Amino acid sequence: MNGSRKLSSQEIAATLRDRIRGGDLRPGERLPTQAELAEEFGVERGTVRQALRALQDDGLLSNVSKGSPPRVAEVGHSAGHEPQPTMVGLGPRLSEAFSAPHVRVDAACLTAETLMLALGEPVRRIHEGTIRPESIDVRILLPSRKINLAFPVPVEGRGEDDEEDPVHKRWLDQRNAQVRVLRHNLQALRTSHKLDVRVTFRALPFTPPVKLYLLNGQEALIAYYMLMKREEQMADGPLEMYDAFGTQSLLFSFEKGTGPRDAAFVDQSQQWFNALWETITTDLTLS
Repeated sequence: MNGSRKLSSQEIAATLRDRIRGGDLRPGERLPTQAELAEEFGVERGTVRQALRALQDDGLLSNVSKGSPPRVAEVGHSAGHEPQPTMVGLGPRLSEAFSAPHVRVDAACLTAETLMLALGEPVRRIHEGTIRPESIDVRILLPSRKINLAFPVPVEGRGEDDEEDPVHKRWLDQRNAQVRVLRHNLQALRTSHKLDVRVTFRALPFTPPVKLYLLNGQEALIAYYMLMKREEQMADGPLEMYDAFGTQSLLFSFEKGTGPRDAAFVDQSQQWFNALWETITTDLTLS
């Protein structure tokens, strides 16, 4: 962008803001480097840095630091860490994580539904060739089939034997189907793209009150399950139950590079998961 007058940082910020809001720069996408932006706008790097910091203050950019291209913030992923529905926030964050050469995803949740659906985007990008990690290691903690779940449960109470509880059976069938699909989609990358893929499931001895996702040790995403009373049509007729809608839970993101509190939360969450993973030695069974 050439002209007789050099642009101010406010004008550069306004141009980039228009690109973000107009969709030319999408959520999760990295901007050009400061050097590239300085060349494009015909200004010094210091002017570019001022513009980027202004956009970060507006909540439109994250990870603004010298030497590292910033990233367009996800909807709701601003300086105030506004939450967003899990299905909106998790997919883009996974795609970003899968852009790394060595991918590590750790998760603890009630079912694998949200993760199974959100992984569709990075798997698609691997198939189309836009990203190609060297290795993928996914570790997932899900409730054991043998425990009395805190939710979902029938409104009228459960039977003495969980195996006869239609709500428990429905949850178990869904859990098992989601595990099979998730595992198949990831392990298929071994054959199709010769990637080093490991997918491991272990059985939690309790019902997790939250869902937690840890991405490459750099980001922690957490959502609190919110219970709702609803009616489900079962084989024997309608059944009222208390259930949690995980895909609609609000997801909070904490990322290293956005502040010491976020970094501490990521580290503590990773330490908690690692300790729990080492304590639990029972693999998840689908039979």
